[in-house]
Amino acid sequence: MNIPDGILKPEERILFSLRALYGSYGYTPYKMRKFESYDLYAGNKDFLSSEQIIAFSDTDGTLLALKPDVTLSIVRSGRDEPGTAQKVYYQENVYRPARQGQGFREIMQTGVECIGEVDEYCLTEVLLLAAESLRAISGKAVLHISHMGLVRRLIAAAGLTGEQETRAVQALAARSEHELTALCREAGCADDDTAALCSLIGLPASPEEALAKLPCMEEASCLSRVIGALRDTPAYPMLRLDISTVNDLGYYNGLVFRGYIDGVPERVIAGGQYDPLVRKLGRKGGAIGFAVYLDALERLQEGGDRLDADALLLYPPEAEPAEVLKAVRGLNVSGISVCAQKAAPGRQRFGRTLRLSESGVKDDG
Repeated sequence: MNIPDGILKPEERILFSLRALYGSYGYTPYKMRKFESYDLYAGNKDFLSSEQIIAFSDTDGTLLALKPDVTLSIVRSGRDEPGTAQKVYYQENVYRPARQGQGFREIMQTGVECIGEVDEYCLTEVLLLAAESLRAISGKAVLHISHMGLVRRLIAAAGLTGEQETRAVQALAARSEHELTALCREAGCADDDTAALCSLIGLPASPEEALAKLPCMEEASCLSRVIGALRDTPAYPMLRLDISTVNDLGYYNGLVFRGYIDGVPERVIAGGQYDPLVRKLGRKGGAIGFAVYLDALERLQEGGDRLDADALLLYPPEAEPAEVLKAVRGLNVSGISVCAQKAAPGRQRFGRTLRLSESGVKDDG
């Protein structure tokens, strides 16, 4: 069925497109309940974006929570099968505090998860799906890629541990060579180790040029193979090797990435490898996935050109209902969406205004 333009909101149209994309790569839909056992989230707060959870008692006294996260439920509910990976996509509402601190929000989120025997093809496939998701949202998009294993290896080689490790990650995220150098001097790091860490900040934007400047280690080789596999795809021009794209060392352990589109100042896609969570929940193998944050796309709507209907049809109070209906249906048949009113609504926008009179429908003015 062809759905006319204007019927679906932009985010709804994007969701249809993404579902088709994920299904074309063999990812199956995952559906979960609106709430889960509170214990699932309470015992894994280190893997949540916020420790604040909306909880309530069920009729039998069980403590439940409105889900603040989807990944935990997917990992816990799946099962391991030797030689395979569980590949699912989801479209769920999650309940989290707003980043601006203005109470809880219901946030529509979609994404994919690949859990189990995750090899480099799986990494490549998920990275491609993330890039294609961005392309479905906007023609102007970039995907920033990093590797937490590489970052952790260089930090450990410099002798930074504990709080120093955390500060080093923060300095990389801020692209602050000054802070990173000062930290290394304070910790008594060797000059070569300090230089290796600081070199991550000034990498070229081109993946090919950036990969050539990375230290020779397995994590860099993995990045090279995965990114290289995408060279002949439409995704490749969108890729940026950006080691400042770092995240929680306790959650992510390998490939990490964030996606951005023109007109939205924050990331609209975030994801990576999260093997530690898989193992904590008693499963084998690894995992990689990402989420598309549809609430971030609201920025594209603000001040946009979206109309509530193609035309406003003004009819006189004495008009017969049959005549108004005939005029509305006639416009619909012509492919025009129309809102019939006796007076113009103050907060709605229309492409043009029409007026119904005894002589028929005419442009108003």
